[in-house]
Amino acid sequence: MHFEIICRDKEVAARRGRFRTSHGVVETPVFMPVGTQGTVKSLTPQELEELGARIILGNTYHLYLRPGAERIARLGGLHRFMGWRGSILTDSGGFQVFSLAKIRTIDEEGVAFQSHIDGSRHVITPEKSVQIQEALGSDIAMCFDECTPYPVTYEYAKASMERTVRWARRCLEAHRREDQALFGIVQGGIFLDLRRACLEELAALDLPGYALGSLSVGEPKEEMLAVLEEVTPALPADKPRYLMGVGTPEDLVEGVRCGVDMFDCVMPTRNARNGMLFTSWGSIQIKNARYSDDPRPVEEGCGCTTCRNFSRAYLRHLFMARELLAYRLNTIHNLHYYLGLMAEIRESLEKGAFSQWRRRFYERRQETRQED
Repeated sequence: MHFEIICRDKEVAARRGRFRTSHGVVETPVFMPVGTQGTVKSLTPQELEELGARIILGNTYHLYLRPGAERIARLGGLHRFMGWRGSILTDSGGFQVFSLAKIRTIDEEGVAFQSHIDGSRHVITPEKSVQIQEALGSDIAMCFDECTPYPVTYEYAKASMERTVRWARRCLEAHRREDQALFGIVQGGIFLDLRRACLEELAALDLPGYALGSLSVGEPKEEMLAVLEEVTPALPADKPRYLMGVGTPEDLVEGVRCGVDMFDCVMPTRNARNGMLFTSWGSIQIKNARYSDDPRPVEEGCGCTTCRNFSRAYLRHLFMARELLAYRLNTIHNLHYYLGLMAEIRESLEKGAFSQWRRRFYERRQETRQED
């Protein structure tokens, strides 16, 4: 994977970049819609392309359990299996093992766990995680890591971080696919010295990219920002920087300010299915009765299919009736907003005006929401 920095902001650590995989060019900063089980819920690959998505995320844990990485490999790999022509990043499976598995045991070898689907027993080691991701054929694979919970003691965070570093070395040794980039994950919880120590060890491996893991897992927002501000600028400057599982529109803006290049989060799609719609001035809950007779689109001036064709009143009706179209239309709008937000950020960076753009972003959220 080739990564280049096109320009940097003069006031903050934000930067505009580009990387190329065997499935196309990805402009950064970029938001990656989450396709957990080989699909971004309710949308077709063509609709994702039309929304502007060029890279999506697939989940190693879920695809390993169902339908199985070997089956996907026999059917031509994840790109062909799901009909997606763009790039794919697969996570390591670590977060899901620790958050979803019914019973799990962590040791130096890896993690033994019971499937949340049927209770079957499995073991994922660093080598197994790499094997699964190579079978899936993603463009970017992640090193197997232990997702540090919050709150956690310093001693546990240190032991977890050191294990993640040892696992990263094993992942690198096991990795064989030359058409797949392997990213490392910096752990250490909220403890900055542990984050710096982890980064130093992983940077020595000279991996194609680096991620920050275990943020937005329950810690106060100010502690997450402290880690971002301290650690992100210290990541290798010539490699993509990826903030995993974060987050709100504000989180994306602050991540870019700190120098992050890549983001993913289930928030725009999951919240769409729960009736929360994002706009430039905040968000609305479409189930609220106040929208029962509202003829306006979700957001005036929005160019998405949902806003160009349907009213808030209709969207509320669909959601309250639990019609499947509600989830599709809400998801289209939310992803259009998120992908459009990143396009605006890239444009502001190209113009040397990110700080002004960021100031206006927050001003819109503080102004009286007359349109609502």
